[in-house]
Amino acid sequence: MSSTSPAGRDAYAVFRIRDFRLLIGGSFLTTILQQTQAVALGWDIYERTGSAMALGLMGIVQFVPVILLFLPAGQLADRYDRRWIMVLSQLLWCAGSLELAAAAWSGADVNWMYLGLAASGTAMVINRPSRDALLPQVVPLHLLARAVSWSSSSFQIASVAGPALAGILIAFGGAMPVYLLNGLIAIVALGLTLAIAARPPASVRGNLSWREMFAGLAHVWRTKLILGLMVIDLFVIVIGGVTALLPIYAKDILQVGPSGLGWLSAAPALGAIAMAILQSNRGPFEHGGRAFIAAMTGFSVAMLVFGLSPWFWLSFTALLAGGACDFTGAIIRQTVLQLRTPDELRGRVSAVNRVFISSSNELGAFRAGVITSLGSPVITVLAGGLATLAFVAAGTRLFPSLRRLGRIE
Repeated sequence: MSSTSPAGRDAYAVFRIRDFRLLIGGSFLTTILQQTQAVALGWDIYERTGSAMALGLMGIVQFVPVILLFLPAGQLADRYDRRWIMVLSQLLWCAGSLELAAAAWSGADVNWMYLGLAASGTAMVINRPSRDALLPQVVPLHLLARAVSWSSSSFQIASVAGPALAGILIAFGGAMPVYLLNGLIAIVALGLTLAIAARPPASVRGNLSWREMFAGLAHVWRTKLILGLMVIDLFVIVIGGVTALLPIYAKDILQVGPSGLGWLSAAPALGAIAMAILQSNRGPFEHGGRAFIAAMTGFSVAMLVFGLSPWFWLSFTALLAGGACDFTGAIIRQTVLQLRTPDELRGRVSAVNRVFISSSNELGAFRAGVITSLGSPVITVLAGGLATLAFVAAGTRLFPSLRRLGRIE
């Protein structure tokens, strides 16, 4: 499809919607907060402990709120004004950032760092279902695929800016300036959220019940295409992800310090941005299933290259390629989820989607930390890459509806 096609000409139409601009702006800022905090905490904790296990525990600390709160968070998003749920999460993000700053300033025990991380993890669980479910209320259905793409692109841009900014701040002032900046960012994001026009949930049916609570899970289980996209993505990131090991690679293997860590952390997002620019001019995926399978395979290969690389430039390039592939898979998964879910279930289904995503990131970090503490980071990455290649091949047979997925629009 050429860039002069209707899809190409409409690429920026969604930005004419005021509330979309406010929503994507607030989301951009909260992603900056998450990314800078992740880099600062990873460096801070590894500097204090020198322990791969301590890095892995960061994933568990973030995962526990996901398991405890994802069902209530989805139910809240479907029953109440989604803006106010997001405001609550941004207040919690601010409190967690200030606690981390205080712990860094006082030289407190590392357990206080985990406490601030737990607050941020709780904020993320509360925020994401409401934010995802609000998007289809803000934009018309015919622009939803574009809105999802631009939202993912803004996430990737923030994922570049955040780690790079964190690396600079850490190099000159340590982790504390990052935590203080994050408190300010949370307040600004809160203001943007409050400026969005109020939109009540599509419907509130009956009283709270276990059946209502689990309705999102039931929808995902019935819709095998959505289930397949989530399961494959979960396994690939849990087993193949390398994010938790980047501080070790930056300090001990590639020997590039905190600024190099910032660039390594930003590389996947840079690759995603490049893919987003390419995709914005190509229009919807014509063969979504094949594109998703190719993307997951490409991600696995890129992680194998990263694991074997002794050179910064090759490691950086591998992470770029992995980010481009991960972005492609995420766009397909998120668009299919939104288009095949009724609005009255979007909060709960988004919560299920987010628990899959968080499970992949946080459990992946724990898995990498544990295995590396018993062996070496290189063996951890190589074993993960090979396992994900095998699972992607098996997943295409387990979920035949994925292979049949065609045009996504």
